[in-house]
Amino acid sequence: MLDERERAVYDAVRAATQAELVASMSGTDEKGFSVMKALEALLRLRQAACHRGLLPGQKADTSGKVEALLESLETAAADGHKALVFSQWTSLLDLIEPALNNAGIPYTRLDGSTRDRGEVVERFQSEDGPPVMLISLKAGGTGLNLTAADHVFLCDPWWNPAVEDQAADRAHRIGQDRPVTIYRLIAVDTVEERILDLQEKKRALGEAALGDGGAAASLTREDLMALLA
Repeated sequence: MLDERERAVYDAVRAATQAELVASMSGTDEKGFSVMKALEALLRLRQAACHRGLLPGQKADTSGKVEALLESLETAAADGHKALVFSQWTSLLDLIEPALNNAGIPYTRLDGSTRDRGEVVERFQSEDGPPVMLISLKAGGTGLNLTAADHVFLCDPWWNPAVEDQAADRAHRIGQDRPVTIYRLIAVDTVEERILDLQEKKRALGEAALGDGGAAASLTREDLMALLA
């Protein structure tokens, strides 16, 4: 999913973060500091896997992941479906918006800055409402009934099944009479794949990658090096 430029940036970030992590692990009494450095590295790698415009000093009009999302949304909208597009980063939603505008795909957005949530939800739920809703993880956590949607896109996988289920539940509510299709957008040969693989073996690893300090305390040096390999 990463193009040549994206791959070069991702590999550069990975090389830099590996060097930082090895340096931070050089002492025997620096585990807490090492874990925090590793979590920072994981954040940068996860962002690089989504859109290099999320990284400091990097600019890009689009990304392979955004292009794949757009293609799927165009097909879904043309077939009469409505879709929820989730990200934990509002900054990624900011980068998706112009891509939707350029593609001529109507949308609405719900995040922590949305003032009239009810009006936004009602507009999306209406039969003639936009086919896409951009929604942040925090804003979409609870209390939303978005049964007009039967497609759910998770742009930056959270690797926590409970959180993903919660997002999908926005569409899986009473009144939904159609099957709901959930898509997880995973960049090939990135940290996203590694965390998904390791999640089955060590659930705490996936939770720690999301910044959960308690779960991070259980990570070993081998775990962290495996993620950043």
